[in-house]
Amino acid sequence: MFDASMPTILLTPLISAVIIALLLRRQGNLAAGVSVAAAGIICVLSLKLIFGEEGLNTSYKWLELGALQINLGFLWDANTATMLFVVAFVGFWIHVFSLGYMHNDEGKARYFGGLSIFMFSMLGIVFADNLFMIFIFWELVGFSSYMLIAHYHKTDEASRACRKAFIVNRVGDLGFVLGILLTFWSLGTANISELQAIATQHPDKITNTIGLLLMCGFIGKSAQFPLHVWLPDAMAGPTPVSALIHAATMVAAGIYFLIRIQFLITTDVLTLIVWLGAAMALYAGICALTQRDIKKILAYSTLSQLGYMSAAFGLGYTGIALFHLTTHAFFKALMFLGSGSVIYGCHHEQDIFKMGGLYKRMPVTAFTFGIGVLAISGVPFLSGFFSKDAILIAANLKSTPIFLVLMAAAVLTAFYMGRLYWITFLGKSNSEHAEHAKETPVVMWLPLVVLATLSIIGGYQNFPYIKELFHAFHGSLEKLHHEEGHDAAHNLLLVLGTVAWVVGLGGSYIFYKAGSSMDNLERQQPKLFGILRKALFFDPLYNFYVAKIQNKVADIIDVIDKLIIQGVLVRGSAGILYVTGLFTRMLHGGNLQYYSFWVAIGVLILGAFALGWIG
Repeated sequence: MFDASMPTILLTPLISAVIIALLLRRQGNLAAGVSVAAAGIICVLSLKLIFGEEGLNTSYKWLELGALQINLGFLWDANTATMLFVVAFVGFWIHVFSLGYMHNDEGKARYFGGLSIFMFSMLGIVFADNLFMIFIFWELVGFSSYMLIAHYHKTDEASRACRKAFIVNRVGDLGFVLGILLTFWSLGTANISELQAIATQHPDKITNTIGLLLMCGFIGKSAQFPLHVWLPDAMAGPTPVSALIHAATMVAAGIYFLIRIQFLITTDVLTLIVWLGAAMALYAGICALTQRDIKKILAYSTLSQLGYMSAAFGLGYTGIALFHLTTHAFFKALMFLGSGSVIYGCHHEQDIFKMGGLYKRMPVTAFTFGIGVLAISGVPFLSGFFSKDAILIAANLKSTPIFLVLMAAAVLTAFYMGRLYWITFLGKSNSEHAEHAKETPVVMWLPLVVLATLSIIGGYQNFPYIKELFHAFHGSLEKLHHEEGHDAAHNLLLVLGTVAWVVGLGGSYIFYKAGSSMDNLERQQPKLFGILRKALFFDPLYNFYVAKIQNKVADIIDVIDKLIIQGVLVRGSAGILYVTGLFTRMLHGGNLQYYSFWVAIGVLILGAFALGWIG
């Protein structure tokens, strides 16, 4: 039976991008309408597929090279349904928000065309049933990210940021493609269902090398250690891009991919993932404490929450990792769009210490943003409370050190998010832009209301329709509930979790005050602030490596290439052939005297051999 639902969903944004590229490059409003309409169609068809009919697994042969066959295949299961909801539903409202945010942008057509290409690429990853198809769309997602980060390409910040994102991701993708090739070579297939069957029947064939190489794709795309440095700089792109790509979907694709191939990840690699995730959750929280740019605070917050997800995956609770991915998409997209609303209302001011007092001037933005802050801080009965506490309970049951690190990160999360909110929205205005700010149009604040609603109800398992998305989480949640010591750990988390968000939010209010115009941490601890401001020197370390090591090695290789390879091997062999050609050309000059001369020489040589004078 042929099921056209998934192919139709996948191809709709591609058609939109083609129409915009070929016909609407100079007609921004029409291009925006086509892109948003495509996102609306995707959303409607996806909701129908998720909550109505069940998708069918289908596959089409695309390319065959000997034993290598690459299919365009569609895999439908509970994980697909959940990720499709995140991409389609959240993506649609980000498109709507973009109508207002990019209203007067000269490159509106290029922007919306880029959004459509991204939606096509991301949906390809969601549906893919084999590793080769995932990699193809993985690279398209990377290209889309590069293009959208570079939207303001005339600025130095954007041009540097897009190159950095592209290059850093290529490092991770090199390991990723090697992992795919090794998987195909050693297991004989790249199909996910077939790989799962092989891993179940022959677990001895699953090696650490396969897991480590495949993990490289996750490290690059989800911006984890040590390839995390590109994400904060990616905030140079338009704010809705940050919400869609660098918060809700693309960076979460790494977690989704790990969940897809969990059977290829060995215990040793899982241990590495959980420690990298816990370290990132804490590290990014520390870095967020010194940021003044509202979007970069949210960027480091995203890194931290991705650390929680990877920690949950490494602990063996893949469903809980997907659970937090889903709730995080709701409240982080909300806050990124909220920051876009603030930036728009303050005439593109992004420094939180030049804001203040926005609650009175932008009440809808302030209220909905506050819901996002409470959700990510783990305040009870909001979506983040359910998913984050599930991760902390799992960590408490499995590893005390990991639990302590994640608890410290939880306190930091509430602290830096409180810092952001109190300074931005409360107190008095700290600039003329903030003084004259006003609420954004309905096309911008309506998506905030929708996402705020999901940030409230998104964690309730029995809420109508929401429970349909919990099929992907149910197994992990049930497993956690039946773990020995769960009840005690849960009760402990009710206390410690409350302490975390109360201390974090309350402490930030006391330390920074409402509407502060300067950073008290910088004023009181300038040396510590300076260290944290430099993100613990990762960028300087990479700059040193590139300038002092990589470039030097490249210079040496260049000399070897020019002297030995080009000089001796290429030009030397060419010279030998040239001289040989000159000599042999004399044998075919077309002159009878030449031919007679060489015949005589040949007779003399043969005679010398016959008489024994030679040889």
